[in-house]
Amino acid sequence: MSEFQDEYSESLETDFRKLDGALLNDTVQLLAPSEPIRLSADASVQDAITRMVDTHRAAVVIVDADGRLIGIFTERDVLIRVLGQGRDVGKTRVGEVMTRDPEALSAQDRICYAVNRMNSAGYRTIPLVDEERRPIGIVTVNDVVKWLAEVFPEAVLNLRPGGKLKHPLQVDSG
Repeated sequence: MSEFQDEYSESLETDFRKLDGALLNDTVQLLAPSEPIRLSADASVQDAITRMVDTHRAAVVIVDADGRLIGIFTERDVLIRVLGQGRDVGKTRVGEVMTRDPEALSAQDRICYAVNRMNSAGYRTIPLVDEERRPIGIVTVNDVVKWLAEVFPEAVLNLRPGGKLKHPLQVDSG
């Protein structure tokens, strides 16, 4: 076995240990969730859409007078609950078409739990809240994908479709 093969094997094994640890231990807070856009239920859908477009966000959170999460309004809600039902975006209040009492995460929840919730429930966006259910961030599928790209070993990310990860001793000389 060559010195290169030894170093490659050790490096790959270390990368996989890091990946395993990250999958089991990294918390949602490492995703650097974006600051949420907060609106009241009385805001118009037009206002919500404008804010989402201006800030390149997939959702706004709806809060009560105390700043606690009561709903979320997403791109999907625009399509299904507003445009799909022929509602007037200027006259419709976001409280009429939001998802009420949405599931939320805390900054201490593990990323693997967030992935599980997103997969099981079909979420693309989940609010992040503090102990008093006040929104402190928004976690998106894109946040998770960026994290995955950072934690996966380069050898895995560079595999071609259908390719197999080769261990140094299995690589042929041709």
